[in-house]
Amino acid sequence: MSANPEPGHGAAGASDSGAPPAVTDRGEAAEALGTDGAFAATLAHFAPRAAQQEMARRVEHCLEHGGQLLIEAGTGTGKTFAYLVPALLSRRKVLIATGTRSLQDQLFHRDLPAVGGALGRPVRVALLKGRSNYLCHYRLGQTRAAPELLRLPAERAMLEELHRFAGESEDGDLDRIGSQSLDGALRGRVTASADNCLGQECPELGNCFLLQARRRAQRADIVVVNHHLFFADAALREQGFGDLLPDADAVVFDEAHLLPTIATQFFGRSLGSAQLRQLLRDIDAALLAEAPGTDAAALDLPALEHLLGRLGASLNGTPARHAWARVETPDLRLLLEELALQLEALAIRLRALDDAGRGLESCGRRAREAAAFMPDFLQPGGGPAGVDTPQAADHGPGEAAAVRWLERRSRSFSLHLSPLDIAPGFAAQLGSGPRAAVFTSATLAAAGRFEHFTRRLGLEPDHSCVLPAPYDYERNALLYLPPDMPAPADRDFERALVAAALPVLEASAGRAFMLFTSHAALRRAAERLQQRDDFHWLVQGSAGHAELLAAFRDTPRAVLLGTASFWQGVDVPGEALSCVIIDKLPFAPPDDPLLAARIARARAAGEEPFRSIQLPEAIVTLKQGAGRLIRGPHDRGVLMIADPRLTRGYGRQFIDSLPPMRRTRELAEVRAFFAAAAVPPGIDNEAAP
Repeated sequence: MSANPEPGHGAAGASDSGAPPAVTDRGEAAEALGTDGAFAATLAHFAPRAAQQEMARRVEHCLEHGGQLLIEAGTGTGKTFAYLVPALLSRRKVLIATGTRSLQDQLFHRDLPAVGGALGRPVRVALLKGRSNYLCHYRLGQTRAAPELLRLPAERAMLEELHRFAGESEDGDLDRIGSQSLDGALRGRVTASADNCLGQECPELGNCFLLQARRRAQRADIVVVNHHLFFADAALREQGFGDLLPDADAVVFDEAHLLPTIATQFFGRSLGSAQLRQLLRDIDAALLAEAPGTDAAALDLPALEHLLGRLGASLNGTPARHAWARVETPDLRLLLEELALQLEALAIRLRALDDAGRGLESCGRRAREAAAFMPDFLQPGGGPAGVDTPQAADHGPGEAAAVRWLERRSRSFSLHLSPLDIAPGFAAQLGSGPRAAVFTSATLAAAGRFEHFTRRLGLEPDHSCVLPAPYDYERNALLYLPPDMPAPADRDFERALVAAALPVLEASAGRAFMLFTSHAALRRAAERLQQRDDFHWLVQGSAGHAELLAAFRDTPRAVLLGTASFWQGVDVPGEALSCVIIDKLPFAPPDDPLLAARIARARAAGEEPFRSIQLPEAIVTLKQGAGRLIRGPHDRGVLMIADPRLTRGYGRQFIDSLPPMRRTRELAEVRAFFAAAAVPPGIDNEAAP
């Protein structure tokens, strides 16, 4: 299987034909994954894969020589082993950053032991999670000193279990408890956040589980983190907890397509009602533990709580995400100005209590930071896209242009100042650390090219390639484009979607995901579909994510209706998922505040934002949704896309970016596909991730 370097980013010696450049390194990693290698000799059912070996060669070359490597490796390539094997063989310190905690756990508990055992090479590995995963001795002590702040009896009982856990646990990882009673407010009371951690001033510093985990990571050869923790590293350094990145020789970003979104979060600033309510709870606890004789009424905390409620009510009916410039009204501005004044007053009152204890001192610092945020958010200026352009001298890297926007959720709201350009911040963080960086994902390129990704992060890759999935899509998958569908904006589209989907669901006997591009579209379709009782409808929001997936796997004739969170990171191999139905091409809403700002900037620069921003990002998202269908070599299924734009103009780019499957507009072919006998089993490649 050949690799296809992106034009302009091939290695020296790459030909114009797109053939992969020759890699002259020793090829030890590819050899280990070959027919006569260590994995074939030690792992049952292991079968070599050319694409996996090619990726391993390229990762090995990058670790050896440095630079940046981009690889899109389709589902089934075995990319996890393809980067773990050269990482372990390199004898270098390698940081592996994943997109999700579940993949972190899989890497640490399953894949790394398997690779180390097959190679016969013991290696020191460490798993480092975010703060909310580690019990904080100091905050646990504060909470036990004021149990009356806990509302539920189950939480009070859980508090004593946590006390026992603190004395017995070696790592303080709360995932090991796995109790429902630990969710919500109680978890916030017994863990530290970047806001309320006391850092070097903590009286429990010597027992700190987080600090111990970081020390283990500093001694390890392979450290498994997630993307959020990678970006939080700079903040942790500032708080005196040491650092990871300068000690690492290389970093591998798995699920790298998530990086731009996460980078935007971390390089921006925000203030939310949930954050402020946590501050109020922490003030209550600190007063009881450190200054029980203080007149709490003087702090006037209920007034701030009441104001947060008024602000939340005033945002009812507004879009979930919206630019401040588009929704600002005199009344809303007055409420936010009142919030700024109350935060300033709270900060002043708390400063008088700084000497009472470290907890109150920390609360005072947080109140001052919250108060300082408000004038920046409320500053005048900004265009219709919500973009402000303050003087670069007043801001750090990546903050020369900021987007002011609000986010509303069912029980909370948040205010954001997000950088329009994340490339300087990302380059600074990456440049201060590893000399080699690998970016990989099953969905990274659009039409075989990476420019939309590299431009967002300011990357200048030395090598890049696309390695297609090894599965037989032409035989095992069918792309169905239902005929005579109205335009997606047509008021009759949802009715036509349901009418086109039902016979497909009959043919597949359920076993289907229906993926929607918006919650509103999902709700409208669900109202129509749930009138029928011949399928078991599982609708996002009716239960938790994991609960819905478990029910889907275990229930005959199940159909799961979901939005963004089910488009990626969901793995249902085998016959349980045999059909994926997508309502529309997943273009991001053009009024999304961050996207609108990027579009405005592109137009000002004379670019065509549809081609440079919206189209490639929609292509990558469609690939993620379509990727739910075929998860193993024996999987068979139908992908139905109801959007008629696929057959027009730019629609060809979407189709060309999907795996090479047969296409049809005939429902009879869909029925025949599901009626056909199962494909004879082939080589089992699932044994090696």
